[in-house]
Amino acid sequence: MSDAKPSSTDVARLAGVSQKTVSRVLNGEPYVKEEVRLRVQAAVRELGYRRNDAARALNSGRTKRIGVVCLGTALFGPSTQLVAVERALRTTGYSVTIVNTLEGDTIADAVEHLLEQGVDGIILSEPIDEGDGVPIEADLPVLSFGRLPGLSAKPSLVTGGDNVGGGRTATEHLLGLGHRTVWHVAGPQRWWAAQDRLAGWRQALAAAGVPEPPVLEGDWLPASGYAAGRELAANPDVTAVFVANDDMAIGVLRALAEAGRSVPGDVSVVGFDDIPSAAFLTPPLTTVPQDFDLHVDRGIANLVTEIESPTGDRSPLPESPPLRLVVRHSTAAPHPAG
Repeated sequence: MSDAKPSSTDVARLAGVSQKTVSRVLNGEPYVKEEVRLRVQAAVRELGYRRNDAARALNSGRTKRIGVVCLGTALFGPSTQLVAVERALRTTGYSVTIVNTLEGDTIADAVEHLLEQGVDGIILSEPIDEGDGVPIEADLPVLSFGRLPGLSAKPSLVTGGDNVGGGRTATEHLLGLGHRTVWHVAGPQRWWAAQDRLAGWRQALAAAGVPEPPVLEGDWLPASGYAAGRELAANPDVTAVFVANDDMAIGVLRALAEAGRSVPGDVSVVGFDDIPSAAFLTPPLTTVPQDFDLHVDRGIANLVTEIESPTGDRSPLPESPPLRLVVRHSTAAPHPAG
């Protein structure tokens, strides 16, 4: 019995097609009849065929691998986005290599590490403000999930939810209920998403001509929301709070409850993200959902197109749809004075 590994030639012979057709099927290329695709896939399974990725890279000039730079965090937004990335890439034939910016590494450090490993494109999954932009010296496309001023890679693609608009929508909702102003528990300001949500809050207050209270900054986690909530609970003038994410909003709700201030009777609270537990809190949380699958799917589709057809014409990524508000029971009109 031979120990030789099956080859693409064996797959082609068993499926009754050419080697070129086998290659097109395995690379997920379009314009292959479904019946032919299924026949090739059945032959691959029957023979136990595995592609030689190193040889494929030499032949095509591509590794069929995309590098992802992330912060190594288990926060809801980044972790949900990373799952969406892995899911979307499964259908493209590309694998994922992930590098975390831990131990003080910069985004540029992480990108350099990916370039050393060999990737065809790079995804920046949680853009943060490092002060001097992101100089990436690489002749490959880069996709950023969220704005990243100073990104020098060419070509570069940017997609993601409208954090400014989401922050504005949350604040306008509270002002529309009749609150004199809205307080804000912001995310860490080295995150561009946190800066944008803060900017949306400020825009809404300015447009309404109402005073801007001091900003309380958290770190995305419930404990920091709880600390901010204790400060807010001690201030009788606070009747409405926009919190930059739902996890911190959970901490705010806990602090208000401990201080005997009811939600929404005394204080209305709006979060951001619509985490799975938001609808089951007491009270259920009004929040701004993000459609991670939408911007991940379209971002990766454009990234793969840029990798495989670098000289083709590019249509700009469509504008992100406005982030809507899911209104639950944590917001209401303020009690009349006195």
